Amino acid sequence: MPIIEKNNLELVDVEYVKEGSDYYLRVYADKEGGITIGDCEVVNRALSDLLDAEDYIDDAYILEVSSPGLTRPLKKENDFKRSIGKIVEIKTYTKINGVKEFEGELTAYNEETVTILLEDGQELKISRKEISMIRLAFIF
Repeated sequence: MPIIEKNNLELVDVEYVKEGSDYYLRVYADKEGGITIGDCEVVNRALSDLLDAEDYIDDAYILEVSSPGLTRPLKKENDFKRSIGKIVEIKTYTKINGVKEFEGELTAYNEETVTILLEDGQELKISRKEISMIRLAFIF
């Protein structure tokens, strides 16, 4: 976090995953107006130096610092706050009214539910425990 904050960025997510025979440590960062390649490079170098010095991870891994992309998932309070009024895509673990994928305008959220306005004008409230993924919809 000190490296992210020093560069006036927001930490969006961190994941450590194995893909094939390689491990990846991925750091997703963003800022108002979007993150640049230069931002990613600065954070990557500083984080790489820190991780090498502290040796937190035993396995060999590939460090990636990047933007979460246009279709970043909504995870934090600020993600939801800035997405009010925008079209979101939601996937659920189980079917709701026979459907597992929804798209609509994010109209409200709290710790327990997310509310969207569907294209047909109906309001749908979904328990956050049922949501496997929520992100801004990419509209062409």
